[in-house]
Amino acid sequence: MSSGWDPDLVPDQRGATRRPESSCPVEVALAAVSGRWTTLVLRELIHGPRSFGQLQSALPGLSAKVLSERLAALTRQRLIVCERSATFPPRTCYQLTHAGTQLRPLLVELYRAGDALLREQA
Repeated sequence: MSSGWDPDLVPDQRGATRRPESSCPVEVALAAVSGRWTTLVLRELIHGPRSFGQLQSALPGLSAKVLSERLAALTRQRLIVCERSATFPPRTCYQLTHAGTQLRPLLVELYRAGDALLREQA
């Protein structure tokens, strides 16, 4: 780009914004993982489908209310799907969509960047 921006950071016009825009891919990715506990819920679902109870067991500090809110938000964003069985009692299973699986490399890089920052602070 002629603006002098790093072409890896701004490969097309959508990233050439001067303020946060809903069409900017970086803003979309950050919104997908924003919110306390969201990255941890995504991390658990990267390993495969999980029931609500399995997610609660894996994240014992997360309240049922907040877990429900995170799952609803991720469903609205179409990053996960919720499947309910027709059995009694009904069983609920959450799993990543294709779009949700696209967040794995982002989570890996966020971890690496955070680890590097923590080492710099030590």
